[in-house]
Amino acid sequence: MFGVPALRSEDPRFLRGEGRYLENIVIQDALRAVFVRSIIPHGRITGVEGVEEARSMPGVAAVFTADDLRIPPQKSSGNVEGSTGTLDEPFPREVLARDVVRYVGEPVAVVIADSLAHGQDGAELIWPDVEALETVTDVEVAATDGAPILFPIHGTNVATTFQQDWDVDVLEGADVVASARVVQQRLAPVPMETNAIAVVPEDDGGYTIWCSTQVPFDVRSDLAELLDVDKKQVRIVAPDVGGGFGAKLLVYPEFAVVAAAAKALRRPVRWAETRSESMLNLNHGRAQVQRVEIGATRDGTVVGMRVEILGDMGAYPIGAFLPTTTQEMLSGVYAIPRIASRGWSVVTNTTPVAAYRGAGRPEATALVERAMDLIAVELGMDPVDVRRKNMIPPDVFPYTTASGTTYDIGDYGRALDEALRIAGVPELRVEQAARRARGDHLLLGIGVCTYVEITAFASKEFGSVEVRGDGSVTVLTGVSPQGQGHETAMAQIAAGILGVPFDSVRVIHSDSAVVRRGAGTWGSRSLQVGGSAVVEQGQAVVAKARSLASHLLEVDEADLTEPVNGRFEVTGAPARAVTWGELATAANDPSTLPEGMTPGLVSAGSFRELESTFPFGAHVSVVEVDTQTGDVRPVRHVAVDDCGRILNPMLVDGQVHGGLGQGIGQALYEEFVYDESGNPISGTLATYGMPAASELPPFEIAHTETPTPLNPLGAKGIGESATIGSTPAIQSAVMDALKHLGVRHIGLPLSPERVWRAIRDART
Repeated sequence: MFGVPALRSEDPRFLRGEGRYLENIVIQDALRAVFVRSIIPHGRITGVEGVEEARSMPGVAAVFTADDLRIPPQKSSGNVEGSTGTLDEPFPREVLARDVVRYVGEPVAVVIADSLAHGQDGAELIWPDVEALETVTDVEVAATDGAPILFPIHGTNVATTFQQDWDVDVLEGADVVASARVVQQRLAPVPMETNAIAVVPEDDGGYTIWCSTQVPFDVRSDLAELLDVDKKQVRIVAPDVGGGFGAKLLVYPEFAVVAAAAKALRRPVRWAETRSESMLNLNHGRAQVQRVEIGATRDGTVVGMRVEILGDMGAYPIGAFLPTTTQEMLSGVYAIPRIASRGWSVVTNTTPVAAYRGAGRPEATALVERAMDLIAVELGMDPVDVRRKNMIPPDVFPYTTASGTTYDIGDYGRALDEALRIAGVPELRVEQAARRARGDHLLLGIGVCTYVEITAFASKEFGSVEVRGDGSVTVLTGVSPQGQGHETAMAQIAAGILGVPFDSVRVIHSDSAVVRRGAGTWGSRSLQVGGSAVVEQGQAVVAKARSLASHLLEVDEADLTEPVNGRFEVTGAPARAVTWGELATAANDPSTLPEGMTPGLVSAGSFRELESTFPFGAHVSVVEVDTQTGDVRPVRHVAVDDCGRILNPMLVDGQVHGGLGQGIGQALYEEFVYDESGNPISGTLATYGMPAASELPPFEIAHTETPTPLNPLGAKGIGESATIGSTPAIQSAVMDALKHLGVRHIGLPLSPERVWRAIRDART
């Protein structure tokens, strides 16, 4: 079962163009929703013009504003399972803006029409009258007294705060102190498939809902409440979902509007974002301003660190937990004895910020890794030596950090050694010195990042395993994929536990008509929690089948082999055997069952992982920096990630590839920018820098395996790891290339202009 690079069973249908994304699904007589959005970043709505004209347009079935639908406001709780950041007071969000708009792109009205074209024609006639208010897009300004207030009832833009040991002198005993202002820029998630939903009223009073989401059962619960029906009357289906990255974890206001429109009209209503809408409306990520002071003795031993975290939440603080997740991981892989921290989640007139691949953990790694590089510069030490000197040793786990987080298990030095070995750092240093000596304008930089992250967040997941009369196996799982390969992984587990061929296993997910419940896919939890549920239920089926086989073959259970080749055999007499199909048939025949045995070969239940797991790794980045133009070209990237015990190396490497693309994209290209008035100036793919494959370096991937004791698979998460490790490694490499010129720090993204200006300023 473990270590087998089974080909993805999902891929043939995608390669044949047979994927079922939401827009591929034919829904008879479905109406289209087109939203009218604010072009004003902050203002008071005095009226909505053109509604009656739009209603009279050909093909328009209805136009709704906030006053028409009367949907209760959504609560910006700022809390997710396993995270802190709960708001002291609610920051309510109208699903259609009623009195105030707070960012460009906020929905104000919706046109329901018989076609997309008719809907767009109607929407063009609607114009919200907005009395402009003062805007604030800079989170540091928004947090100060006198800033424009988005929610006057609160009197402040600060949604949540936290503080830990701030009054303690954590830098006491330091011989040197390094400090920096570190910015994690705002990112747009840009999944290949934009947000989409379709709501179909059924004749029995229930609803079928199709949704591009990571959490279908959450969508079902929220919309069932809105529709005023029992959730059992709502069938939720997440078909093939073209990417999520955390941005599809929420029940968006548009979902509620589409559901309410379908209920009011008793007609199917569907909606899919345009790409331009998605750039403005799909929740953004990162957006933190951090300040760090780190102190060390002359030999490189870190004595303490002091950190401030300012999280830009956008217009509604739905991601208020993110700064506290960053705070939890501030120690990184290092035994830092004292950490003082405080932070704020702050609203601004921008698109709301929420979970995005890593969700608070990349921000922590970027901060502590930048701090380690800076202290190395202050001390004149090799940054690798500083890291090694301060690493948590492998024999002290479980280990509780100074920020209060308990890591399950790790061997950080082994991953670092492997990454350095593969990269051949000594040879790279020789080449680097030679280029500097001859005055080459293409400088070489070698950057290192060692990281640890948190996954699963002590959560639970549903799984079911059933053997049918033809010997096939059906697995139900509550996780809901967006390209990760869940169908392959769950089939691989079931096939290994039951001893049946891989292609005899069918995996069903993301459909509440078949799957009882599920928490969905987030926090790199799917294999370790969802897969462990399949392990436990599969083992329960094996135990029942063994008992039945013992009865049918009239032998002791101890005399039976483990299931292999689709059957149980009598040890030493393999001709005496019973197949899974025969067992399943017998299990459904009361006349053949042992006394007290329930019919069927099926087991269903949930696995709960009581604590979070902590994957880790080390990345080495090699870049060339052109001092004449500021252009940065990554030439190699070595990633050694440890996600515990590896089930399918091909799936793991696929996740690493995707994570590297997003992490390197943040380091070099991506940034969502607003002007001072709150207008987005990178709101299309013509102005938002996304790397193409040709702009990414060759990836050299390896793994160490340190199994966690917290689940039966020994698995940790891998979906976000490479994103976390790659961005700081790239930044470290660029700083390494330029440090002899006196360049100390350059913010992200490392665009040619930023790098060129830093070189110019250092030289002058």
